[in-house]
Amino acid sequence: MPFFFFDPTMILLIPAFILAVWAQIKVKSTYNKFKKVAAASGMTGAQVAKQILQRNGIYDVEIEAVAGELTDHYDPRVKKVRLSEYNYRSNSLASIAVAAHEVGHAIQHAQGYAPLKLRHAILPVTNFASYAAFPLFFIGFLFNGGMLMQLGIIFFAAVVLFHVVTLPVEFNASWRALAQLKSTGLLMSTEVTAARKVLTAAALTYVAAAAMALLQLIRLIILANSRD
Repeated sequence: MPFFFFDPTMILLIPAFILAVWAQIKVKSTYNKFKKVAAASGMTGAQVAKQILQRNGIYDVEIEAVAGELTDHYDPRVKKVRLSEYNYRSNSLASIAVAAHEVGHAIQHAQGYAPLKLRHAILPVTNFASYAAFPLFFIGFLFNGGMLMQLGIIFFAAVVLFHVVTLPVEFNASWRALAQLKSTGLLMSTEVTAARKVLTAAALTYVAAAAMALLQLIRLIILANSRD
């Protein structure tokens, strides 16, 4: 009988693990590279975010600085674009790219973008499922409880769904960000190319997370079937 945590099915996770490590290295190196390049406009991430919001007729979204590095996010519950302190105050191309991406989420929210609404709707279920899935499966695996294993698989499938839904949300936000930066003239064409590199590198982390979750789900299914 294979061990749950250390068994041959672990090999399934190796490609996703390699992708995840590479994605983290890529996003860090790309961000750090363009963190050193100032935008010709001299505008900070916060100023660019405000400009894009106003140009899209969005006046009920606040922009605030938060602690940490690359902790940037948009919170649809309170309509706030939260930028890490450096990106909030810096006029680097990296900071502007990240700020524009988060505003892309605010535009999605304002326009009722369906995948964003779905992701927000399933978030509470996903949070619970992510904590419950493995304990349920592990107990079922140890005590040959088929029902618990199946329940664990169903819960983890909800986690996979969240990661899959996240992909179009993030890619679309980046597309909106680049379109805004280009059409509004906030960045020059060469600077938009640099911003695209930053956002493409960041997108790889979401692809890696989705791949890891999917392969983990396949692994759970294989382990469950091995107990039949």
